[in-house]
Amino acid sequence: MSAETTPFAAGTPGTPGTPGASAASAASVTPVFVRLKLSLLRNGLRQSGGRRAAYIASAVVVLLFAALQLIGLIALRGYAHVDSLVVLLAAVLGLGWAVMPLFFPGGDETLDPTRLVMLPLRPRPLVRALLTASLVGIGPLFTLCVFAGSVVAVAHGGAAYAVGVVGAVLALLVCVTLARAVAAANVRLLTSRKGRDLAVLSGLVVAIGAQLVNFGAQRLGSSGLEQLDPVAGVLRWVPPASAIGAMDAASDGSYGVALAQLALTAAALVLLLWVWERHLTRLMTTPDGSTLQSDTRPVRERGSAGLARLLPAGRTGTTMERALRYVWRDPKTKAAWVTSLAIGLIVPVFNAWQGTGSVYFACFAAGMLGIQMYNQFGQDTSAFWMVAMTISSTRDAYVELRARALALLLITLPYATLVTVLTTAMLDDWRTLPEALGLSFALLGAMLATGAWTSARFPYSIPQEGYKNVAPGQVGLAWISIFGGMVGAALLCAPVIALTIWLNVREGGDGGWLLLPVGTVYGAALTLLGLRLAAPRTARRLPEILTAVSKG
Repeated sequence: MSAETTPFAAGTPGTPGTPGASAASAASVTPVFVRLKLSLLRNGLRQSGGRRAAYIASAVVVLLFAALQLIGLIALRGYAHVDSLVVLLAAVLGLGWAVMPLFFPGGDETLDPTRLVMLPLRPRPLVRALLTASLVGIGPLFTLCVFAGSVVAVAHGGAAYAVGVVGAVLALLVCVTLARAVAAANVRLLTSRKGRDLAVLSGLVVAIGAQLVNFGAQRLGSSGLEQLDPVAGVLRWVPPASAIGAMDAASDGSYGVALAQLALTAAALVLLLWVWERHLTRLMTTPDGSTLQSDTRPVRERGSAGLARLLPAGRTGTTMERALRYVWRDPKTKAAWVTSLAIGLIVPVFNAWQGTGSVYFACFAAGMLGIQMYNQFGQDTSAFWMVAMTISSTRDAYVELRARALALLLITLPYATLVTVLTTAMLDDWRTLPEALGLSFALLGAMLATGAWTSARFPYSIPQEGYKNVAPGQVGLAWISIFGGMVGAALLCAPVIALTIWLNVREGGDGGWLLLPVGTVYGAALTLLGLRLAAPRTARRLPEILTAVSKG
């Protein structure tokens, strides 16, 4: 039995399986689960000083942000359209609570109810206990601070304050219950390899969310809070935002509307509790895959089907297929690629959408994907020894590096072209399309060249477990490899950049079309040169590379 169930087993009177034990458990399980949550938190902080420092630092940051949110909302009291703002905040918080278990399943060990299946508990008492224990933590406190600030910012009159207090409590319970219901519904996924892959992709959500928040803040700063009214008008009837919207209705004297919104939120809470209980019942009574008989159907032979038929024969095609399979199957590699693809598209497109961008921002796509060439051998981790056994000469090393670069180009070239054309179309600046494409291809070639060289000169390990992308003690190598290589790539692109500037400032300003062939040829030449220089170093330093990438 897991360590998480031990405190509960010690505090449960009676013998499992007897009616007296079940009754006693139902009466005492809630305070026991609260103590269990506190014990898990306390014991986790005792594991290491680094974990304790990280938790304290994150708690201080979250609480400080919560205090600033509270003060800011209080300061907005009396401003027009502040009711729309607090409704939107409640909806965003509800969405955050819904997706949090999917991307951060390891943040709360009590999110996995399958650890409790051996205990003599019924789902309904377990739901009450887990819901109460879920209210203990930084997340609920932050949410409560935001809702409290919303009450002060919007409520006017005693009735509105009463509705606000009830609405804030209901909204908090809906948020927490929503998170628990989602976790229970997806617990098999979250504890599987695909679930861990999904958790690693949380960086993508953070990156996209940051850009969306930045875009929204800029729009609000230029247009005002009245831009939120149409969206808030719909969200007022969507729990948990409906509980916050009830305050504004009560302040205006629309008590019937306020009661309807509170009733809608209460109904959503009851529905979520019912869904949560149903999933708990299923988890407690349904065997998982580890107890079922394995599938004895014959496995289909892969052979040369699918992608392998489109790739070159020999070592080049085999290496390309392996690299592309890493992109699709390895969690860390997949996360890095998806994040780069998303940010490479978001930055130029969002700036073009706001009318403040430039076609040259499309080079950001090539730069983000070019980073994937850095630390090529570290992406293999300890499995690199299998590759190292096949490299016995400079020629072998060159073919290996060339195949990895070709696999990257297979995705990067069409993607960079697509982003550049899309950005150009949004800005309606087709004259500079050849220049932007030429610069993108030159930058990509420079990053492939420096990435191949730094992969051989500064390899480092990428831990497979957790969220760290660099093994302890190798942070300096990572900084030198990535940022040193990026500086080198920028310097290598200087001639093409200078040519672009000269063609635009000279009299007449035409001739920009020359940048496309020049940038393409220059980027290809840089790539070949970088591979040629990196190959002999890779062949000589195979033992050092293998040691470095296996430390994680």
